[in-house]
Parts: sequence; C-alpha cells; structure tokens
Amino acid sequence: MAFTTGTASVTTYLHRRAERVKEHVKQKKSPSGWVLPKQTTTFTDEGTWSNVDSDVTPIDRRIWSTWTVLGFWFSDALNAQGWEGAASIIAVGLTWREALYCLIIGYSMVIIPLVLNGAIGAHLHVNFAVASRASFGFYLSRVAVVIRMITALFWHAIQTYTGSTAMTQIIRAIWPSYLNIPNTIPASVGITSQQMCSHVLFWSLQFPCLLIPPHKLRWFFVFKAVIVMVTSVAVVIALCVQAGGAGDIWNQKATVTGSTKNWLILSSMSSITGSWITMGTNIPDFTRYLKKSNGVYWQALFMPFVASLIGIFGIITASAGKVLYGTYIWDPVALSAQWDGPSGRCGAFFVGLCWVVAQIGTNISANVISCSNDMTTLFPKYINIRRGAIITTVIGGWVMVPWKIISSAASLLTFMSSLAIFLAPICAIIGADFWIVKKRHIDIPSLYRRHGIYRYEGGCNWRAAVAFLISIAPNLPGMVHAVTPSLSVGTIDHIYDISFMWGFSSGFIIYCTLSYFWPATETLVQSTIYDEVQVVDGVLVYNNGLAPPQDEKFGTKSISEETAETSSV
Repeated sequence: MAFTTGTASVTTYLHRRAERVKEHVKQKKSPSGWVLPKQTTTFTDEGTWSNVDSDVTPIDRRIWSTWTVLGFWFSDALNAQGWEGAASIIAVGLTWREALYCLIIGYSMVIIPLVLNGAIGAHLHVNFAVASRASFGFYLSRVAVVIRMITALFWHAIQTYTGSTAMTQIIRAIWPSYLNIPNTIPASVGITSQQMCSHVLFWSLQFPCLLIPPHKLRWFFVFKAVIVMVTSVAVVIALCVQAGGAGDIWNQKATVTGSTKNWLILSSMSSITGSWITMGTNIPDFTRYLKKSNGVYWQALFMPFVASLIGIFGIITASAGKVLYGTYIWDPVALSAQWDGPSGRCGAFFVGLCWVVAQIGTNISANVISCSNDMTTLFPKYINIRRGAIITTVIGGWVMVPWKIISSAASLLTFMSSLAIFLAPICAIIGADFWIVKKRHIDIPSLYRRHGIYRYEGGCNWRAAVAFLISIAPNLPGMVHAVTPSLSVGTIDHIYDISFMWGFSSGFIIYCTLSYFWPATETLVQSTIYDEVQVVDGVLVYNNGLAPPQDEKFGTKSISEETAETSSV
C-alpha cells in the first residue's frame, strides 16, 4: 500500500521522514556512560528520554509468528511449578478428576486476559507499561508497573533457585561425590556450600541467555518446548513401566465434602488462574513482536492444553513414584534425586538438563523481560532492556536471597500468589479500556507524552483508581487470613477463594460503568493514530484526533512505517 498525494510538499515530507527512520540507529553520543543516547524517532516530549526498547517496536523487530507464540507458551508453561500444579489441588483433599477440571477451567479463564491484553501489543506494538497509560493515566500507570515489577523480581528469585536444584542433578549424575562437598557456610546463611556452588553455576549459565534481545528468542522457546516435552514423556513412561502402572491415585477418594469441597474447587480454579495472571497483565511485552496480529488469538486454543498437560504428567509420575519410593514426590527434580546407579544417574542428568533449560526459559518469558520493560519505561534515561535484565537477575538472584525465600514458611509463597488480587483488576481495566471504552482506537504518540490526551486529571484516571480499589478491598481480609491463619476475618474470606474471578470481573464492569456515565471524552479518537502526521486524500492531517478510516486489521500504516519499507527496498 502506498499513499498517493500529488503534492510536492507531501513528497518532501515523506523523504524527510525516511531520513529520520534511517537515523534511528544513529544515536547521539552521550556525555555520560550511564546515560543512554536519545532516539530521533521517539514520540516523547522534547528534551525527555526514550529508547528503542520502550518505543513502538520497530518493523525489523516484528518477527514473531503464530508458531513463535506456540513455542513461547510451551516455554512458559513447561516448568517445575507447572508440573507441581495439580499437587496442591490433590493435597487439599480433591480427586484427580476434580484436579483435572480445575486445571482445564483455571487455565481457560487465563485466556480472557491473555487475549484481551495480548491484542494491545499485537496491534499497537507497545509494551505493557506504555499501554497501561491509556487507561490509568500517564502517572497512575506507574503504580501498576511497580506492582508488576515487584512480582517479577520475587518470582525470578524463586525460579532461579529452583533451577539451581536442577543443576545439582546434572553435576551429581556425572560426579556423585559432588553431594558430599563439606559445608563451610554458617547455618544462619540458609544454604550449604554444595547448594551455593549449584546456584552460582546456574546463575552464570542463565546470565548470558537473559541478555539476548527478546525478538531473537523464538528459537530458544522452540528448543525448550522440544527438550521438556521429550524428557517429560520419557519420565512418565519409565516410571509407569517400573511401577507396573500409574499407581492407586486413580482410585483415591475425596477427603472433603459439602460446601467445604465446593469452596475448595472454586479456590483451586482461582489459584491456577491467579498464578498466570502475571502473564495476563504484561503479555503485550511479547505480542508487540508479532508480524501479524492474528497470531495472538491462537493462544486461546493451545495454551490451556499445554499448561494442563504438564500438570497431568505431575499427577501420573507422583502416583507411580508412590509405588516405587513409598511416598508421593511431586517435584520432578526431587524425583530424579532418587535415581542411583549408571542408568539412574543418566536419567537424572537429562531430567536436570531439562529443568535447567525450562527454568531459564520461564525466567526469560515470565520474569526478566517483563521486569526489564517496566524498568525501561520508568527510567528510560538510564535503563534499556539489557540493563534491566542485568539489574533484575542481580537483585532476584542474589540481593533477595532466594534460598531463604524458598526455605521460609508457605505463608510467603501464599503472599506471592496473593498478588493476583492486585494484578487481576489491573489487567481487567487495561483490557476493558482498549476493547470497550476506546473501541480499540488509540492515539499512540500521546501514550508517550506527559501532557497528551491520556494525562486525564494530573496524570491520573480516577475511574481506573476507583475500579482498582473497589476490586481489591474485599480480597484484603482473605489475603491477611491466608498469610496469618491465626487472624479470623469471618466468612468474607470466601471472596478471596475466588480472588481472580472477583477481581477481574468487578474491575472490568466497574471501569466500564464509570467510563460510560462519566466518559473522558478527550481520550476518545475516531480511529487509531499511528504517527504524528498521516496523509488523507492527499492532505497532511496532523495529530488532532483525525485519521484515515480503519480496515479490518486495526488501521492503516503510518507514514513512518511506509517510508521505512520504501527506503529498505
């Protein structure tokens, strides 16, 4: 598609825009080694900083396909925590059938925010932190960004130390005496010398992987999907053959009945969904790299299947392990620790390798990239995605002392899961704003301007603030009770049992209702605006809320995109 103008001025403008696109990589020299160079094609206000990682995704970085998204979900879903997902459901007294229902329904509910918010990145090519400004306001959006960033740091710490335990299996499979390394670290530190060695090795292996630009990671996701699936299936088959079947878990009865059982089912569904709401919130950080926007909708088909499959593997191997080892072992790494002898250590090596790769992939996809994007948007003058990745892995891998997080009581992990009560309304408000309130029409340049149309009042959209507070308030007593069971809060804690369902639905409905009766008319545009200037019927139309008619793919190309393609030819 090309613009037909018939005017010399338009031709001159197009040439100038093409030159600006070429200068995108010719950044100014910075007077300080810590200050990042300014970009020449950014939409930010004059004199303020941005960089290519927080800017609209350049065309040459939009290289993800539908198959990349499939590989991404295999990468993110296939992790040790997903393997153990069904364990907690069965542990509270439900059967494997009920656990399976909870897995499938819980993962299916995740699809709603994944598709709603994933479409924002796919169509607008901006990250979560920038996209949130359209609904929360330029400054209030930073609250949502900080909440998501803190969540990513904690989970990065947890996933990193889990990877360290897998590294132990790789090393002890080759050198069994590795487990006998004398401990010289005081007990107060919370880690042994052998565990510290594994942690250093895993962190050092993971570090260079985190520095790879996100748009170049698609083949890593495919590699992880293959190695984890092959190893997982092999473990299931091997244990079932040795145990003479899958064990007695298929015959187990529920240990709870009545209303207690009903609330447990609802709570389990909400927990499964809540553990994934972090991805539902920042999914634009990844879908911004899609070449074609329809790739974002295919995840609705294969994500629940992939995520449920790894939980089923966990149920089967734990039951077969009960026959072999006399107890249920839900952790796949702990399961491989039971294997001795040449063949057993060989199996332990491949299981360890599998989960080392799995944890690195999960850290990249779920934690490091999201946290780096958040830091990039908050501090664009000093931080880009690479620097953000370094800061994230240093804080998460060392400063937060992950081995103490893992070893502390379950209350801390319960608290981490409870962060879903904050993230559910955030992703609901962002999705409701894009699809219902603004009808998918966004002024992209204004997302980068302090005094653009998304400033609202003082940089805060009070509608989003009210919807957020109303959504989280009823969940707070239940969260307090979950972290400190000795505190009684009455029956209101049942709302916490359905924290995701309440948080998402209430945030969505309340925000739409407030926006309907008290609309922020200054933020509504006729169609998506992709650049400062566009050409309509041979006339330059400036960024004042007017734009060419939409097509079925959410808008026409901007001049900067068109000239970039023309200049590249």
